[in-house]
Amino acid sequence: MKISVVALGKIGLPLAVQFASMGHEVVGIDVQQRVVDLVNEGKEPFPGEAFLGEKLAELVPAGKLRATTDYADAIPGSDAIVIVVPLFVNDETWQPDFGWMESATRSFAEQLQPGAGTLISYETTLPVGTTRNRWKPLIEEVSGLKEGTDFHLVFSPERVLTGRVFEDLRKYPKLVGGLSPEGTLKAVDFYEQVLEFDDRPDLAPKTNGVWDMGSAEAAEMAKLAETTYRDVNIGLANQFGKFAAKHGIDVFKVIDASNSQPFSHIHRPGIAVGGHCIPVYPRLYLYTDPDATIVRTAREANMTMPEYCVAKAEEALGGLEGRTVLILGASYRGKVKETAFSGVFPTYAALKARGATALVDDPMYSADELRAHDLEPYETGTPVDAVIVQADHPEYAEASASQYPGVKVLVDGRNSTKAANWPGVTRFVVGNGEA
Repeated sequence: MKISVVALGKIGLPLAVQFASMGHEVVGIDVQQRVVDLVNEGKEPFPGEAFLGEKLAELVPAGKLRATTDYADAIPGSDAIVIVVPLFVNDETWQPDFGWMESATRSFAEQLQPGAGTLISYETTLPVGTTRNRWKPLIEEVSGLKEGTDFHLVFSPERVLTGRVFEDLRKYPKLVGGLSPEGTLKAVDFYEQVLEFDDRPDLAPKTNGVWDMGSAEAAEMAKLAETTYRDVNIGLANQFGKFAAKHGIDVFKVIDASNSQPFSHIHRPGIAVGGHCIPVYPRLYLYTDPDATIVRTAREANMTMPEYCVAKAEEALGGLEGRTVLILGASYRGKVKETAFSGVFPTYAALKARGATALVDDPMYSADELRAHDLEPYETGTPVDAVIVQADHPEYAEASASQYPGVKVLVDGRNSTKAANWPGVTRFVVGNGEA
């Protein structure tokens, strides 16, 4: 097959590489010339994705994968088009911004050919009903072609984490939902040809292959449901954690005890919920289900956690005006060089609003990279009044008071530090009233 992948980001490029590694001809499309050039040189344009560099170095010289900025070069003759263009959500209104996706959709729709039966698969997470009610009419309007005859439209959500995309593509079922039975069958056949799957007997009687969800709406909702569940669960854990801290209880012991019973699956409390998925997708769900009060309450509650942790430091120090506070971790999670919706930003802002000098340390980022995110980097040996652990990088598990001259307070937002390493320091762990 000839396959076009629209947007070569941290999901799109590994997908393109996966398809090419299965023997297909793949053309990637991206608006950034730098990304296109690096891919065509067989080099990874971003760090941190396991096996990506090696696979690019093999597939590009072999002629299996190339990149372009030109839709007219990539789309004609394609058997399948996979779209992984970002969808943004307004921080204030919580409304999705379809701008980039609409632009990409118009661009590839202009190049569709009549009667080709091209499979078009959106993998970007979408509000329920978007594939049918927004993308189908737009593609038909721009192309002058008919869905179900000239092209087949499906939704198939990506379900992978950056840094381990190839592993996750093998591990989890691939969900597909079409607008017609014929389109769904084409999608099932396509993904069976381009993906490999691990043997997962624990999923019997179903396998972890390609699952027909019955409709695009069901596939859209499945992705939103699995991610929204996690946000709501974390919101509950944070509520438990705040209560436990007030009453001298270690909530982590409580959660472990509760989860020893097979019907309990409580997550862990923490300073922030970050990344491209969990803070965003509940808002996409609320876009079509505004009455989902549980979802809204959990999202709003999770957004308060950075402020909660800063308030703990303020309480312990008797005020933050003129104090210096170090935030450990710019990444939204440990061992991942990514700041999307990271808790570092609201934590940093809350400290500045209280008159504190906020500094940031992260072993994955240089000082210049931190400054590029409008964060002031920490210089080793600088005296600080308090330390707030924001990301659970492994390095911070061994951190100690001796590394930070003058430190009086530690707020551990990830339950990652060791009490013995912080003698003489007032230590607060989110959710641990015994700390």
